Parts: sequence; structure tokens; C-alpha cells
Amino acid sequence: MVKLTIDGREALVPEGSTILEAAASLGIRIPTLCYLKDINEISACRICVVEVEGLERLVPSCTEKVAEGMVVSTNSHRAKTARETNLKLILSQHDGDCTTCVRNQNCQLQDLASECNIIDNPYPKDVKKNDWPENSYLIRKESKCIKCMRCVQVCDKIQTLKVWDVKGSGSRTTVGVRLNRLFTEADCALCGQCITHCPTGALSIRDDTAKVTAALEDPEITTVVQVAPAVRTAWAEYLGLTREEATVGRMAAALRALGFDYVFDTNFTADLTIMEEGSEFIERFTHRDQYNWPMFTSCCPGWVRFVKSQFPEYTTNLSTAKSPQAMFGAVAKSYFAEKIGVDPHKMRVISVMPCTAKKSECDIPNLKDACGDPDVDVVITTRELGRLLRAYHVNVPALQDEPFDSPLGSGTGAAVIFGATGGVMDAALRSAYYLVTGTNPPADAFTAVRGMKGWKEANFEVPGAGTVRVAVVSGLGNTRQLMESLKRGDAEYDFVEIMACPGGCSGGGGQPIHEGEELADTRGQILWNLDKNSVIRYSHENPDVIALYREYLEKPLGQKSHHLLHTDLTEWSVPMNPNLQEKA
Repeated sequence: MVKLTIDGREALVPEGSTILEAAASLGIRIPTLCYLKDINEISACRICVVEVEGLERLVPSCTEKVAEGMVVSTNSHRAKTARETNLKLILSQHDGDCTTCVRNQNCQLQDLASECNIIDNPYPKDVKKNDWPENSYLIRKESKCIKCMRCVQVCDKIQTLKVWDVKGSGSRTTVGVRLNRLFTEADCALCGQCITHCPTGALSIRDDTAKVTAALEDPEITTVVQVAPAVRTAWAEYLGLTREEATVGRMAAALRALGFDYVFDTNFTADLTIMEEGSEFIERFTHRDQYNWPMFTSCCPGWVRFVKSQFPEYTTNLSTAKSPQAMFGAVAKSYFAEKIGVDPHKMRVISVMPCTAKKSECDIPNLKDACGDPDVDVVITTRELGRLLRAYHVNVPALQDEPFDSPLGSGTGAAVIFGATGGVMDAALRSAYYLVTGTNPPADAFTAVRGMKGWKEANFEVPGAGTVRVAVVSGLGNTRQLMESLKRGDAEYDFVEIMACPGGCSGGGGQPIHEGEELADTRGQILWNLDKNSVIRYSHENPDVIALYREYLEKPLGQKSHHLLHTDLTEWSVPMNPNLQEKA
């Protein structure tokens, strides 16, 4: 342990701690901008500088280690002046048009400028701009980049894709796509983790709220909205509601207040996914010699893009079942359109997703099986939903709970956990067990696949089928480790669930951003509690799914269900890992 004094107070902290950590142990906050613990500790911004007695220079508290007897002043005149000067220099190269920025009122740079009372800036503006296609799924604005390098480190250390890199030197230092590629040429999974860890509006996802508004205001169009499981855990975080007030029923009421004709729950097709994917796994498991192993889940489009670009030889291991989002669009524009007597060409299916990669998924050319049009027309993120509710002046706190519409609005406990890491596997095992044995396992029989650990393994006995070896992975860095382990032959599994974002969809790239907080675990626990308190906890017991098969699809893996609910993931391509291109 090391004893030091910070702002006149004595601190006792472990050897190797930084001044920033030591100050935090006393409740003393030192402002930071580029810092991300264990990810980006490079003292690039120099906002966290402090004065240490006996040293001529100021030191960055995020990287400077404590020493016995050290005396630190975090807010001396010298430190405060330097901090403000550094901040003004950053602002001189930043597009300060905050009112039209997607991160307005949720920007760390904006908050720091206010906190430090920056009301004028003597340094001349020198704002760089870049040429970036506005229709790109991911938008980068050079004019808002503060060169903190967070995006570089997150993509490198957490997701291991290395899409971003440092370019130039000195005053020309900036961030760009690695290997001087266009972004359209990059092997990006579109997970959005670089966006959620950017402290400003330099990175954002393409905004599609105008497309939703156009559909809502067109009297010729029937609008159908679906809401993903993880959205309910975060939809009201920007609106000032407590988690207790942010009920699923109030969310449904808010969507109706926007003017959607039908408000449905993606939980319905999460249950449908389990019926198809669970049946597919049993078919493969009982005919092992006809398939490649393991079988991978396919509901995360970021993971699908990753495997196709990094480990393309494993593409055929993916389940052919569409994601719940894609299944919903296909069912809405076929079964539901027929049921209500609406021309599917006059229907718009809008998804509210916690995910940025879902925007690319709805553009996949072969996901148009219902009527020839795209099964899903528009995807907006949880953040975009919040902006729409504000733009339409919806008084959300005054709304009363309302149910989803029927019949595509019902879901089970097994469906709601799709938004948490391990949830798809847990739900699939519940129904796979039933489909083999004819009896339900205990709903909490598969808890070994739950939790925030990045790579989990378990074996489960299914009477009549044998031992099923499973793995659950979240985060693409963990995914890469698993895939390389499979290639080496160090690991063998039958069924693997993979989600691109750490913690699963609850921590998705489209969820609300809170500086310094990772809320995937907190949000995921909400989903597990919803499952625990559900009346029905097995996908195969969803009465509306049962009715759908009886009235329309006939059976899982049947001819019609295969046409509408399955797809060939080899029919489209993504940019490849440049290392694989070189080998080819």
C-alpha cells in the first residue's frame, strides 16, 4: 500500500494505482476526456493533468502512478489553467454547432466546456472536414473528432477488428479507416461499440427517423412497428423515467402516440425463432454426419458479418433460421397482411432495435420472401426512438400502460431473454429438450449459460438425444478466441450462441450512451427478471405461435416456414479481412 496526500487529504491505495484512481478512492473527481479504464489509458487529451509537489511539469493523472509521500493538487491554479487551455485548444479544432449534433446534451466535451466555464475561446478555429457518404450505416465526422483514440482502442482491444487507425502526425494527426481503405471496403461488423464509446458526435449511426416520419404521415401506408426485447430495458433512459416507470405497457402506449397503426413485440418472433432454430438443431444433432459442427446461432447480424469476413469457412455452420427481426417482417407481410386484408406493398414494417447492425440486415437482398419487397423496411435504434418521442412531443410520463396488439404481440419468458447474453441458448435448450422428450425441463435448468462472463461452456443431458456441449460468447474479441480455438481443435461444441456486443443486445451499439457506464449487465438482469415472472416461460407454449403454425405455417421446418423463416447466408457477401485477402 502507498500513502499520499491529495488536495490535503490522506489516501492509502495499492501500489501501482494511478493518481486518478487514488483521487477517486477519496471521492475526488478529476475531469477526463480520452480515458477509458483498461482500454484507453494514453493521456492523449491532457485534461486530467494535476500538480505534484516537487515536479516541474504537470502530470496526467490517468497514467501517472502514485508514490510514497506524494503530495498532489488536482485543482491548483496551475493545473486548472492548463486544463482549461488544453480544452480550449481541443475546442478550436472542433465543430461547435452543438444544437444540430446527434450528441447534443449527451456529449462529454460539451459537459466539460460547461463545467470549466469556457464561454469564449481566444484560439482561431481550424476545423477539418471529411468526405463521408451520408447513406453509410456508420457516419464519421472529422469536424467533431477530438483524436482521443477511443474508437481505435475499443475496436482493437475489445472487438479485435482493427477497423480504425491513427493517420498523419503532429497537427495532422487524425483517425481513419485502417490501410487507407474506404469505409465501404472495411471488414466492419457494424457492432457500434466505437460509437457508444466516442465522447462526442464524431461517430454515429445513420439516422433513419425521417423515413419513419414519412411512413407515419402517409395515409396510404399501414405502419407496423416491432420492438426488440432489449429495447424495453433502455427506451426511457433519456426521458427522465425511472426503471419502474419505464414499463413495457408504457412503451407500447408511447409508440401508439407516435401514430403507428399496429404495435407489436419482437418477442413473438423470438419464440418463433426458437421453434425453427431448435428444430433445426435437433435435425442436425440426430444426423450428425450430414452437417458441419458446431451449429451457430444466426440472430446477431454483427456476428454474422464477423464470421463471414473473418472465418468464412464457418458460414455454413450458421443456423439457416432468420433473426427474430427478419422473421417478423416476413410474417407481418404475409400472414398478418392477409389477416387484416392489407396489400403488403402498402405496408411498412419498422423495427426498433438496440443494434446498429440491424440496419444493414434489413438491406440484405434475399430477405424479401413475403411479397418481393424488403421484409423489414426501416430500422431505428433505441436512441432514435428517444429522439422521435421528443420530436413528436409525446408526454411519456402521463401515458397509461397499454398492451401490444394481437396476434404478433405476445411473447414468453424464453423470448424476452434474447436480449441478454446466454438468453438465446437458454431459450433454445428449453424447447429442444421438450421437442425431444415431450416434457418440459425446469425453466431454470440451464443457468450455467447465464451471466456476463465473455465465454461460457456447459454440457447438458437431453434424454433420448445425449449430451449437448454448448458455449455462449459475447463480444467479438472473445468470439475470435473461440473461433481460433475451434480451428486449432482445442474446443468442440454442438451448439454455440454468439452476440457481437459485450453482454449481448442489452449493451448493443444502438442503446442509450452513458459516459463511463457499461449497463449491459443491469439491463440484462431486467430481462432475466421478466422471464422469471412470466406466466409462460417456454417458446413452444406461446399460444399465438401455436396458432400461426396451425393456421398458416403448418410445422417447424415445413415448406412454408422454410420459405418465409429461413435464408441462405452464403448468397451475399461482406468485405473480407485484408489478411485473408492477402492469403487468397
